[in-house]
Amino acid sequence: MRKRYTEEQIVRILKEGELGKLTDTCRKYGISDATYYNWRNKYSGMGVSEVRRLRDLESENSRLKRIVAERDLEIDAMKEVLKKNW
Repeated sequence: MRKRYTEEQIVRILKEGELGKLTDTCRKYGISDATYYNWRNKYSGMGVSEVRRLRDLESENSRLKRIVAERDLEIDAMKEVLKKNW
């Protein structure tokens, strides 16, 4: 069974891992050492508000990428139509 932690929970787990014994913290939350280190690489030094901001920026970035991809598809479709007309 895979657990899903919010970014806020991850920040709290990371802070707890810094204060205590890493293996005990990982065992308590049911995560591997590798997961802890991946989280630490991504969220190190961030507070809860910064993590929320990061999540918002990632969400907006993916939305903008979808918009650009759709626009590129529309441009390609218009080029194909224009080729057939000439």
